[in-house]
Amino acid sequence: MSTIATPLAPQLDPYALAAELSGKHLIGGRLVPSASGKTFDVVNPAKGEVMGRAGYGEAADVDAAVAAAVGAGVAWKALPARERGRLVAECGRLLTAHTEELARLVALETGKALRTESRVEAGVLADAFTFFGGLGGELKGETVPFNPKMLTLTVREPLGVVGAIIPWNVPMMLMALKIAPALVAGNTVVVKSAEEAPFAVLRACQIMAQVLPAGVLNILSGFGPECGAPLVAHPKVAKVTFTGSVETGRIVSRTAADKLIPVTLELGGKSPMIVMGDADLNQAVAGAITGMRFTRQGQSCTAASRIFVHDSLHDAFVTALKAKVDAMVMGDPLDERTDIGTIVSPQQFDRVQGYIAEGKRTPGATAHECSALPTDAALAQGLYVRPVIFTGMTNDSRLAREEIFGPVTCVIRFTDYEDVIAQANDSEFGLAATIWTRDLKTALDATQRLQAGLVQVNQNLVVQPNLSYGGVKSSGLGKEATLEAMLEHFTHKKTIMLNMA
Repeated sequence: MSTIATPLAPQLDPYALAAELSGKHLIGGRLVPSASGKTFDVVNPAKGEVMGRAGYGEAADVDAAVAAAVGAGVAWKALPARERGRLVAECGRLLTAHTEELARLVALETGKALRTESRVEAGVLADAFTFFGGLGGELKGETVPFNPKMLTLTVREPLGVVGAIIPWNVPMMLMALKIAPALVAGNTVVVKSAEEAPFAVLRACQIMAQVLPAGVLNILSGFGPECGAPLVAHPKVAKVTFTGSVETGRIVSRTAADKLIPVTLELGGKSPMIVMGDADLNQAVAGAITGMRFTRQGQSCTAASRIFVHDSLHDAFVTALKAKVDAMVMGDPLDERTDIGTIVSPQQFDRVQGYIAEGKRTPGATAHECSALPTDAALAQGLYVRPVIFTGMTNDSRLAREEIFGPVTCVIRFTDYEDVIAQANDSEFGLAATIWTRDLKTALDATQRLQAGLVQVNQNLVVQPNLSYGGVKSSGLGKEATLEAMLEHFTHKKTIMLNMA
């Protein structure tokens, strides 16, 4: 079992917790410094101050983590699947006890509001481990009626060491959807966290290491070229699961292809939301608030950043949407009154501001800026951006075609159903889409024709365990969050034949 002392008591001071975790990776059940001893700053985006220093992972650290995972793999694979599931479910129980601690820590490092975003994510983290922990008994094979004189059957076997690379926007949730099924399936895991948000996921793994055997779960912090690339290329890594940008996803895919190993990619989106003329206006506006993830500053790959509204509802929709977003409070992510936090990093801040400036220069477009920047002097250096609703923008503009990953959406007027379906599908992405209508025929037709991995009618729910999640086109390869995903992406099927003649 792990060498970490148990039990770990919840630590509700995120600054103290970040200091405790600074400079560390989790390898072989222990918190250890980088092989080089190097660290890098992690900045609180709400105040522009250094909140801690993360371990600077490089190839030597990858080698150590993979070696620990390989060493733990033999015993972990041999453990009965339901026992692995029991331990993973126990991780969920422990994480539930630390929900508030993890929520406060992820709010501090990502700038996501505690009340509206971070507590929700911490809850989904625990739920994912509980859900997948119950699926250990579903790692079943099948008998095959090949020949009456032969017993022919299949069994599911783990792949080996899984390399999991996670993003910063919902780091805990997306880590859970990768490592929980991988562990239950009998694999061992090495995680590479996002450099902007390394602490909450490290703490979550430290908590889980109390019940998981040492080396089964390892996590490194670092940058893509120095840490992520060696992990993907490592000869002992048998599977890579990655969430991030399309550009990086292509690099990951090429490396995995050279090694002839499977890869799962979730690469983002430009999700259309279609509001028909017969839609419930209030319901659609509320759906746009949720769908655009304004409380996450639009930093979501499923964000409804293209909202097509029928001409008969367009003006009323824009007025109502702006009023709702205006009423949202922007402020310190750790303040219970805050609805909207910050952008995660200066680089992302500059990128978002660049898109907004370009939109304001676009002929015929109008920028409806919403909410208000915080006035607290302590937040003066924070990365706050007012949400912007653009009207008068066309679907061929850069703001409607590229993933901004910020609180920016384009409301596009339409009159013809066939035309709006064509516009919605006219994108390199295909992650998610929604249709808002009271007409069942229209709803069913749209769900069949919209090119997306997740299509919803009159709602815009976020990703949750047991709902298949993954896109088409440039939005990625493979699905996550379900039993099917666990079987298809974290096991291989072995055929066994016994000659009884």
